[in-house]
Amino acid sequence: MKVKLILILILTALLATACGAPAATASEMVQIRLPVGYIPNVQFAPLYVAIDKGFYREEGIEVSMDYNMETDSVALLGANELTFAIVSGEQVLLGRAQGLPVVYVMAWYQKYPIGVTMRRELGVQSPADLKGKKIGIPGLYGASYIGFIALLNAGGLSEADVTLDSIGFNQVETLAAGQEDAVVIYVANEPVQLQARGFDVNTLRVADYLHLVANGLVTNEKTLKENPELVRRMVRATLRGIDYTIAHPDEAYEISKKFVENLDKADEAVQKEVLKASAALWQGDRLGYSEPQAWENMQNILLQMGLLKSPLDLSQAYTNEFVP
Repeated sequence: MKVKLILILILTALLATACGAPAATASEMVQIRLPVGYIPNVQFAPLYVAIDKGFYREEGIEVSMDYNMETDSVALLGANELTFAIVSGEQVLLGRAQGLPVVYVMAWYQKYPIGVTMRRELGVQSPADLKGKKIGIPGLYGASYIGFIALLNAGGLSEADVTLDSIGFNQVETLAAGQEDAVVIYVANEPVQLQARGFDVNTLRVADYLHLVANGLVTNEKTLKENPELVRRMVRATLRGIDYTIAHPDEAYEISKKFVENLDKADEAVQKEVLKASAALWQGDRLGYSEPQAWENMQNILLQMGLLKSPLDLSQAYTNEFVP
């Protein structure tokens, strides 16, 4: 009888193992505050999807969105006060140049999202045609500035060849009012809004001329060393969110309404077009993969601009180890 009882207990244990470990309880979930560097927006649909569909929870992670500024995120990551953040490639290199041990572990955008848009009647067909133009830009910082300099380089121009005005994030209103010849924009956003207002615009995309590192998931060296499995789980869930959003844009849009205030009152056709244009920037042969040449190109731009004083060891700045 005792032998039979032991066999039953062993069989029960084996069955429990085969069925997998139970899902993490609320107290066991890893709490992650994820800064994304911008206001709530439909462009963050993959993160909203990964939260709402339970992709993060299935990995034992509870994610809360944070719309903190990007430079603050890099500093907090470097000080180990944050575990993850969505950060663009140039901020990773600038942070590492300051001794911050931040590491890019997953590319979200496969194409750099910056461009310059203008009314088609202006006749601008290539970066070289920007010479002498008055151009509005959010400011002389961040991805917009880096991308704009890359575009000037592609046309054999320098900042001295154009007039730059810092206009904040008012590109649509500024161009619509005719206050600038052109504006530096996110290619999935402002051009769509301008076209919806009836303006015939032309956009020069940085990605058509140079491959640069755009937004992705970033962590720090301490987390990589002490908890690589958490990094793997975070990457896996985020990529599921991206993949699901690309495959189910209408459902992703509906989910986004839970996270973006007044999205349900916005022009749905415009916002869905923004989401569609964004998804085109995320797609690639291997979701999450970070191209070595893009890092080389980014470093060269930063060196040229004087934002980096000397080359960095790029192998320490990013890794594809956690990308499936």
